[in-house]
Amino acid sequence: MDQLKHLIEVWTSYAQGLTGSIGALAFVCAFIWKMVAIEPRSVMEAKRWIGRIVFGTFGVEMAGLLVRVLVDSVNH
Repeated sequence: MDQLKHLIEVWTSYAQGLTGSIGALAFVCAFIWKMVAIEPRSVMEAKRWIGRIVFGTFGVEMAGLLVRVLVDSVNH
């Protein structure tokens, strides 16, 4: 059981790290897009994407926390 718990924790941390890196890159791209956009509609769309990226990254962190809580509750 400890090996399975360790495997889940390792893969969860890998997934969080990968998602965080991709999210940071996407955030930077959307922010640059917002800064260089000329049309107001394009600026608004960039702001919407920034919101989605932030919300998605927050969701991944919450999912990781939920996995840790569920894995810890198995032994108790």
